[in-house]
Amino acid sequence: MIPISSVLVANRGEIAVRVMRSLRAMGIRSIAVFSDADADALHVTVADDAVGIGPAPARESYLDIDKVIAAAIATGADAIHPGYGFLSENSAFATACEAAGIVFIGPTPEAMTVMSDKITAKNTVSAHDVPVVPGVARPGLTDDDLTEAARDIGYPVLVKPSAGGGGKGMRVVTEPSALPAALAGARREAASSFGDDTLFLERFVLSPRHIEVQVLADAHGGVIHLGERECSLQRRHQKVIEEAPSPLLDEATRARIGAAACDTARSVGYRGAGTVEFIVSADRPDEFFFMEMNTRLQVEHPVTELVTGIDLVEWQIRVARGEKLAIAQDDVTMTGHAIEARVYAEDPARGFIPTGGTVIDLVEPRGTGIRIDSGLVTGTVVSSHYDPMLSKVIAHGPDRASALARLDTALAGTGVLGVGTNIDFLRTVLAEDDVLAGRLDTGFLDRLVETIVAPVVPDDAVIAAAVAGWAARWRDAGSDPWSRPTGWRASRPDAPTVVRLQAGPDIRVVSVTGTPDDARVSLDDAAALHVSVAVSDEGVAITTDGIRRRYRVAQRGNDIWVDRTGGTWSLSQIPAGTGSAGADAATDADLRSPMPGSVIAVGVADGDEVAAGTVVVIVEAMKMEHTLSAPVDGRVELSAAVGDHVGVGELLARVIPTDTGTSADTEISTGTTPGETA
Repeated sequence: MIPISSVLVANRGEIAVRVMRSLRAMGIRSIAVFSDADADALHVTVADDAVGIGPAPARESYLDIDKVIAAAIATGADAIHPGYGFLSENSAFATACEAAGIVFIGPTPEAMTVMSDKITAKNTVSAHDVPVVPGVARPGLTDDDLTEAARDIGYPVLVKPSAGGGGKGMRVVTEPSALPAALAGARREAASSFGDDTLFLERFVLSPRHIEVQVLADAHGGVIHLGERECSLQRRHQKVIEEAPSPLLDEATRARIGAAACDTARSVGYRGAGTVEFIVSADRPDEFFFMEMNTRLQVEHPVTELVTGIDLVEWQIRVARGEKLAIAQDDVTMTGHAIEARVYAEDPARGFIPTGGTVIDLVEPRGTGIRIDSGLVTGTVVSSHYDPMLSKVIAHGPDRASALARLDTALAGTGVLGVGTNIDFLRTVLAEDDVLAGRLDTGFLDRLVETIVAPVVPDDAVIAAAVAGWAARWRDAGSDPWSRPTGWRASRPDAPTVVRLQAGPDIRVVSVTGTPDDARVSLDDAAALHVSVAVSDEGVAITTDGIRRRYRVAQRGNDIWVDRTGGTWSLSQIPAGTGSAGADAATDADLRSPMPGSVIAVGVADGDEVAAGTVVVIVEAMKMEHTLSAPVDGRVELSAAVGDHVGVGELLARVIPTDTGTSADTEISTGTTPGETA
């Protein structure tokens, strides 16, 4: 047995917190590493010890093998758990751990190397009778080779890079005339992303479903599987919602696909937890083909843990110690159904561009069958340096319908105030008839997103945003009449307090008179409502016609976030004396960053005269680019330069129209206060 009494977790966010939970249960000391941007992150406070390893960019901290190994040595760590992402599938990192005398909690470097190359992996598992998609896969295939092979395979075909993952470089080709351009584009993207433009071809499976099998293997030849997960709900090849078991498979196919996954693990002498991914046609659910093997823990592993009752992190550590599996295949049972939704910092209504900012308040659900894997606390700064996944909301129930219902309820009770998220989109997906019926395929979400529009801020949320601050000032004023926001004027004792708010594309005006115990509130000149407003540390309660509704309201600068069961909305308060968007008082066109990121290009010089449509600034975040162009003819005033790191809503440039009598559309920030993101 190899002694493991302290483990360094070479990761961050929710997965680091989740790994540390199992370490604590096993009585093992946990050690966190953190970048400068993560000094106050949850995984740092949860760990027993923590070590700073460099600047915010991952390549200078979390991806720096030498720094991670040095941190492990300095803290006396016996082992390193890589989580997922970052260095988790880097065979050079596993080798470096061995060289330093540190246990790598994962497979051997040799197994990782084989499975990291899709051509080698496909040929290896095929030799062990694991079914693979018909195609051609060997090193050094030229465009002519691939064109000839496509004729034999038959269209449609799927062009795939041998290296890398995440769907980068993949192309579906339906006819011969489109193949040359697809090959050129795939090679270009593969070379840029992975430094390797090697391609291969597979038959494209119609109505494909993505089903993966969790395996566990020890160093003594023991291999078992823990059932399958359905991962077909994905956008641009990135998983969004996962569940276990798959609603597609029958028991016979489940046994066959599980056996194939075990054979895959045996083909490389696998050790630890891993996932074998298969593609299955929705039209022929009894036919499955090997895609690839992920040599690490998966993001979606909690659904397997909930239906099997097996702690995968615990078994990763026990296998790394040299223990034999104490679980036989016949001991594995799947009870009930579990579904996971990934909460991302992104804006679905604007092409899923990353958002960001500081979490100024947080609501995370609790309840029967609900599990939250989260790296968030109030004060967490969500920046563009790392993946935008914030947390995972997971529900377990006795059957699929109950699990779906519990997940939707849990998402309705989740609120991240200060950062835009995809929660509304997740609930929209769960409500789709095809999702409820289990009729899924990997293209489902890409078709659905074409219908997504920005959610409308409901009237009661607008009112809550306006009266929360007003009532708080009354509370804070106490008995001092001069500090109360009465709106009193010598000429008009009952002058109302007026709050103007930007709610999506709309300007909403709220007028308030009276006291919190007896107030009159009107919205957009509608008939006034009699309300009472109570403010506490838990939020604001507004009573109308005897009905009390509770909200959490958080404000930073002019940005206001409102949360109640069923939704979270962002609004911006328009300061007194400023014009509204599109009004005649707003004549300058502000170009504000739509996401946290870095300025990678500036297309004009300060003071230049430009025409409408001229590219002014390009912002990049998480490998996505967003171009901001001049909305009108005019003169540019720059506020940002190449290399600047900017926050959501930060002013990058202003275009002063040539014709100052013509108003220009102004992009209004509904994110964080400029300059407050890291």
